[in-house]
Formats: sequence, structure tokens, C-alpha cells
Amino acid sequence: MAKQDWKRPTDFPLLPGYRRIRLLISYDGSGFAGWQRQKGVMTVQELLEKALLKVLKEEVTLFGSGRTDAKVHAIGQVAHFDTTNQSVPPQAFPLALNPHLPHSIRVVEGHLESEKFHARFTSLSREYRYYTKEIAHYTPFESGRVGLVRKFPPLELLNSYAKVLIGTHDFSTFSAAGDQSHSTIRDLYESEFSLETSPWGGEVLIYRVRANAFMMHQVRSMVGTMLQMGEKGEPVATFAECLAAKERLKAGRTAPPGGLYLWRIEYA
Repeated sequence: MAKQDWKRPTDFPLLPGYRRIRLLISYDGSGFAGWQRQKGVMTVQELLEKALLKVLKEEVTLFGSGRTDAKVHAIGQVAHFDTTNQSVPPQAFPLALNPHLPHSIRVVEGHLESEKFHARFTSLSREYRYYTKEIAHYTPFESGRVGLVRKFPPLELLNSYAKVLIGTHDFSTFSAAGDQSHSTIRDLYESEFSLETSPWGGEVLIYRVRANAFMMHQVRSMVGTMLQMGEKGEPVATFAECLAAKERLKAGRTAPPGGLYLWRIEYA
């Protein structure tokens, strides 16, 4: 929903004897069924909580800023937990936890927080980036880390689509069928494509988007639709009509998860 209509919890009390720790986490999502703990599959949250148990000698629940889907990556995921253990300095959690984690998950920073902080409910915005390469310049080192297209559509055309998304809109067109959000309205602050030189050769097309929140598969659906319309040279008005229709069937293909990165979570 729009930020002005948020009805988030505002009280996150710490029990006596507890402290709250915030972690900055980076992970390669290729081998995981997403962030959130689930039965029968490997997730990032589960492995982090197991590592915390080894370090703290007590079970804790990790609260993430949001979920990432299977095979989606994170550069700047944020999570917090409450613990009675006082022995590990906040800044030492990366050193304490990383030896107990696979190399595909790294704890980058640790900070002490007050009871006013909550990784999910006090966030102001979240930024995602989607990476795409042309098949002709794809390398094995980018497997599971970029989306692929035959040829990049014109950058100017893609950015004309991207600008349509900025503002407060009903994003039903780009919502997955399984999304359980209470509202399909979101505030989208930034939306832009750019081209950069890839360290593995060729150029990489980067889509950067920042909003107060996103629905399930929303970013991937927007990216896939813009790339597909760009390939066909569809006018901007057609993309605007797609957004305004509020119908999932009006959207194009959904971009694969490997090119998507949770980049940054903003707090006050």
C-alpha cells in the first residue's frame, strides 16, 4: 500500500536482559529456496539461525527486512534478532558467524540497536537491481546471476517505460497470482535503466528501482514486460495502458530470478 496508508506496528519492546542486534547480510541466492525458513528446503534464514545458535548457545528468531524468492540474491539484506547473550560485541558478529556459514552467505556488518528498530517495520524503502546481458556476451561466470536477452532494446525507450512506473500506482498488473498483500498500491520513487561494462566482457543492462515496498515477483514482472515491449518497439502509451489496466494478463513475461538483487534497505 502507499506509505501514507501504512498501518505498521510501532512498538517493538525488548525484554529485560535482552539486546537487539542488526545484521547486514549478503548472499548468492542460487542454491536457496529464498530467504524465509520453509519446511524441507534450504533457506538463508534457516542457515543464519543455525549459525547464531552455535555462536550464542541459545535459539533466536531472525527478522528480515523482507523476503527474497528462490534464486534471488542480496547485496544489502538487513535482519535483526534479540538475545540475552552479551559476550559477542555487535561489530564482531561477522567474524563470529561467517565460519559457520557457507561461502554463499556472508554477514557483512553487526550493530547494536534500540527497541525502536525493526528490520521490517521501520524500513522506509528498499532498492532492487536487475542485471541483464545479451546472449552473445554471456560467460560461464555469470551463470545464475544475470537475465539473458538476444539484443538490448534501445536504452531511451526502456527509460521512457521506466518513468511511467514512478509515483503512487496500483501495480496489480505486475503482481504474482500467489501474492497475499493487503493492497496492490505502492509508492515507487526511482526507476531507471543504465548500461555498464561487465567485468566478464560486453555490456550489462542494469535496472534500478526503489519503492516503499514490492509485491511478490513485482520487480521481475516489470523488468520482463519492459524488455519484451522494448524488443517489439511498443510505444510508451502501450506500456502505460498495461500498468493502468490492473490486469495480470496484460503483463509480459516474468524475468528469471537469477538477475535480481536486493541492493539496499533504507532506514531513518
